[in-house]
Amino acid sequence: MWQPFAKVVIMLWLIATPVLFQGMAMVFDEFYFHHKRGLPRWERIGHPLDTFSVLICIGFVLFVPFSWNALSGFATLAFLSCLFVTKDEFVHKELCGAKEQWLHSILFVTHPMAFVSAGFLWAYSDPIQANMMLSAFPSLKGVDARLLLTGHMSVLSIFAVYQIVYWNIIYKGMPNEELSRKQRGV
Repeated sequence: MWQPFAKVVIMLWLIATPVLFQGMAMVFDEFYFHHKRGLPRWERIGHPLDTFSVLICIGFVLFVPFSWNALSGFATLAFLSCLFVTKDEFVHKELCGAKEQWLHSILFVTHPMAFVSAGFLWAYSDPIQANMMLSAFPSLKGVDARLLLTGHMSVLSIFAVYQIVYWNIIYKGMPNEELSRKQRGV
């Protein structure tokens, strides 16, 4: 009796693991490293833009019906997001320690993996594709792909609002003068 349920849980775990792992790494980066060192203005603007690049991709799979032609549009958006999030690394080498840079590398690895998961769920949300996928992965039966994608979009949206509000309205500057001087090149 428990085997079908266990198979669904295992399949969900395989699909959700990249997203969950990326989310945990992002939370650690945000609430440990970013809060510890503070963010200069360009990061306070750039990080919400990074999140927005992911929101565009997840929004695409939520609002555009799956087709093989639409898949190329999603792949293009995902590729551009993967490139976009690397924009800060040229200056991070000056601001971030080795541990934070290592965590960024983990985020760069999980970023495309999360898009693969989203693309898989998007295809599964299409009835025709779902029937084919169920023949290969019968443990997917009962998985609500749209609900998972909507949850992902909701969490990302809340995180984007937090980034904008906290870092651009609440936050009052760099935590110490030494870091501030380093950012100015003094």
